[in-house]
Order: sequence, then C-alpha cells, then structure tokens
Amino acid sequence: MKKKSKINYKQDRIYYIVCYTIITLLTLIVLYPVIYVISTSFSSADRVVQGDVWLLPVDFNLQGYKIILSYKNIWIGYRNTIFYTVVGTLINLAVTLMCAYPMARKTLRGRGPIMFFFSFTMLFSAGTIPYYILMNSLGLLNTRWVLLLPGAMSVYNMIVCRTFIQTNVPDEMLEASQIDGCNDIHFFFRMVLPLSKSIIAVLALWYGVGHWNSYFDAFLYLRDNNLFPLQIFLRELLIQSQQISEVTETLEEMQNMDIYVVLKYCIIVVSTAPLCCIYPFIQKYFQKGVLVGSVKG
Repeated sequence: MKKKSKINYKQDRIYYIVCYTIITLLTLIVLYPVIYVISTSFSSADRVVQGDVWLLPVDFNLQGYKIILSYKNIWIGYRNTIFYTVVGTLINLAVTLMCAYPMARKTLRGRGPIMFFFSFTMLFSAGTIPYYILMNSLGLLNTRWVLLLPGAMSVYNMIVCRTFIQTNVPDEMLEASQIDGCNDIHFFFRMVLPLSKSIIAVLALWYGVGHWNSYFDAFLYLRDNNLFPLQIFLRELLIQSQQISEVTETLEEMQNMDIYVVLKYCIIVVSTAPLCCIYPFIQKYFQKGVLVGSVKG
C-alpha cells in the first residue's frame, strides 16, 4: 500500500507540474501582447520605430497620450460612449430578462413557435440597406436611440438567460409562491432576479463590451459629431491628417511622423482601459453564470 501511495503521489506531482507549466506558458503567450502594447504606448517614438521595445518601456514618453487628450472631441466621445454603455446595457438587461423568464415557463402557450421565430433571426437578416431604410422610416437616424433600441436584445443571450432560469429556479418554487398568493410579477422581481445575479452580471458585461466597442452602427446611422461614440473619434484621430495636424500645432515636441506608430498603441490603451478595470469585478460570476446557463438545457 505504501508503494502504491508513493507511486500515485509521484504521478500526481508530475501531472501538476506539467499542468502548471502549460498554464504558465499559455498565460505568458496571452499576456505578452498586452504588455507590449502598454510598454510601446509609454515609449519614445524613435525607439519604437527602431524596434528597441520588447517588454518594458524604453525612454519613457507620454507624447501619444498628450496628443489624444489634447484632442477635444475625445471627451465628447467618452461621454457618449459611457451613456450608450450604461443606458444601452440597462435596456438590454430589462428586455432580455423579461423575455427569458416567460420563455423559461413550460406553461407558456406557443412557446415552441415563438422560440422558432427568435432562432430564425439568428440565422437570417434582411441586410444593411433594408435595415438602413427601416431605421430611416422609424425616424431613428442621427439619434441616440438608433444605437440603443434596434439591438435591445440578443437572442443568444436570451437563450442563455432562459436556460439559467430553468436550471436555477425550479417550478416547485413558483408553485409555493402561488399558494402564498404571489403573482408572476412579484415572483419575477422577488425570486427570479435575486437568484439570477450571476447571469445578470455576465450579460451586463457582454452587453456593455458590445456597446463600448460599437463602431459600425454609429458609422452608418450617425452624422452629428455630438452623438459620435469614442471609437469614431479615435478612428478620426488616427486616419484623418487634418484633425491630427490641428492638435500637433500645439505640441512642439512632435517633429516627425514616427509618433503615429506610438499613437496607435495609445489609442488601443485608451479604448480598452476602462473595460479592463471593470472586468475583474465581474469575472467571478462567469463560471456559474455562463457554464450553468449554456451547458444545461
């Protein structure tokens, strides 16, 4: 018995060493591009062009960030993006949860055909031009609502949420609450929502990231600069030389075109930093929210 236990201990030890080695290598592979982007954004443009930046910043420099922060429209973009992200996510969560709960009820009449129509929209769409005509007919063009209402619910997210509710809110709980005189509205707000905090956090992150990175819809449907999200202004800052030249007139230290190389990395950091700060607070909900909601059912 002692020999077997020693053999099993050695085998387990080798197994854990191999697993931790592989995980460490994969972590380094994933982290290196992130570290490189951050280090490059804080490095001197000349050293970046020469290829001297590998891991840590070389000749610490804030030229790229000075250009971005001195671009006045960047703050308008941040304000609009925060509005679209917060309001849009609240709308998404409200519509998704209110749709997922009845779809999780087995007593809902016509649940099968309704689910078929929902799933049908995941496979087929009218296309960009008919969609543009529809937005124009509804009077949503060049308004904030064009980025909030058309995508108020993702069918995939609704299916995940529906499966989560089916798994974590048993029918017996509903029957017990009905005996106590609780109707569907009270049951939804007092029982379903408190038990669905994990999936709500996951959906909030999914929807929030989608709104924060939204670019194409704003590019098609918005014309007013005061409504543009952050991604549009970052694009303009990067590719439109006239706007960049207006900014660089006040920055004497920018004397050559090498700064555009650093500017690209600074834009990546500016556009992703807020989400990277929020993600650690929601990450703990992913195992329960995503796995339970998508694997079962």
